[in-house]
Amino acid sequence: MTETIFPLEPTAVQAQDAIKEEFAFFADWSERYQYLIDLGRKLPPFPQEWKIEEHRLHGCQSLVWIVPRGNRERLDFHAVSDSAIVSGLIYLALRVYSGRPAAEILATEPDYIAHIGLARHLSPTRSNGLASLLAFIRDTARRQA
Repeated sequence: MTETIFPLEPTAVQAQDAIKEEFAFFADWSERYQYLIDLGRKLPPFPQEWKIEEHRLHGCQSLVWIVPRGNRERLDFHAVSDSAIVSGLIYLALRVYSGRPAAEILATEPDYIAHIGLARHLSPTRSNGLASLLAFIRDTARRQA
């Protein structure tokens, strides 16, 4: 099993608040995209042997692999992408949801997406990929709840 750095904040709501505060520092979207890329580089190492079809997240234009671990008390998600920006999107989603109880995951809508403007600034394919990632996380939590 690989190490996880999540959760960084005590609750999913606090994680979203921290994301909103961090993105408020940036004046334009070129800076925000660079920050996303930087965040993606902070993802924990993802074992090469996990990069198999069984762990592929479909619905993304980029290659994305995700592996859930845990139970209803704590679900950890390990994920990686071949795309720098998508890796940043993964980092944000894992920051909010990984390392949390299934009930907390299900009770927390991803409000940070609209608040920081991601919904307006992602290409349709990246938006679809992010929706697929969030749906996978929620579906996994629903199965464990």
